[in-house]
Amino acid sequence: MRSLFGGSESTSTQRGGDTGRIPRHSSGWKELLKHLQSQESLRILDIGPTSSTNINYITSLGHSIYMASVVDEASKPEWLTPGEDGQEPRFDVDRFLESNLNFSGRVFDVVIFWDTADYLPEPLIAPVLARIHKVLQPGGLMLAFFHQTSSPETFFCRYHLTDNDVVEMQRAGNYPLLNIFNNRKIENLFSAFSNFRFFLAKDSLREVIITR
Repeated sequence: MRSLFGGSESTSTQRGGDTGRIPRHSSGWKELLKHLQSQESLRILDIGPTSSTNINYITSLGHSIYMASVVDEASKPEWLTPGEDGQEPRFDVDRFLESNLNFSGRVFDVVIFWDTADYLPEPLIAPVLARIHKVLQPGGLMLAFFHQTSSPETFFCRYHLTDNDVVEMQRAGNYPLLNIFNNRKIENLFSAFSNFRFFLAKDSLREVIITR
C-alpha cells in the first residue's frame, strides 16, 4: 500500500532517459474532467507513476487523491513463489494485493487506471480489476487506456493531467508491453461493471470510461 499523495517523481521507476512531456488530446479525460468540475469532495484513486501535477490539480478542484503505482512492483521477482515438481513459478497474487492495493477501508468515487492493464502480468489483471471494483463506489467512474498495437515507439508513461482536454505523456520506465486488448477483451475485463463507453482516438491508444 502506498501513502496518500505518494512519493517523488524521481523514484527508481523513472528509468527511461526521455523526461520531456508530450501533449495528447484525450476525449476520455475531457469527459471525466466535466464530472470532476461538477462534483465536490470526490475521492480519486490514481493508479500510475506518481505525478505531483496530478496531486496539485486534483486537490485544487477540492478533491482528495490517493496514488498507487503497481507496474513497477509487479515487475519485481519477489512476488513469485517457486513452482512444485518442476512447474513454473507462481505469482503470489494475494500477497501482492495486500501489499500494494490494500486501502484500509477507503472507497473511491473515481479511479484513473491509465494503461496499467497493458503492463501487468496476466495472473494479476483480473484480481487487480476485482479489487478496484470492490473499492469503487456504485456509480463511480474509471478512466482506462489500452494500446491497440505494439511498436518500438510504445513506452511506459507517467500521465499528467491538465485543465483542458490534454493529457501530457512522460516516459517513466522501460517496462515491456505485455498485453494488447481488443474491444471484446476489454468488455470481458469489465463484465462485473455496469457500463462502459469507448472513445475514438487518432493514435494507438483506445480510451474507455467504465461505470461501477
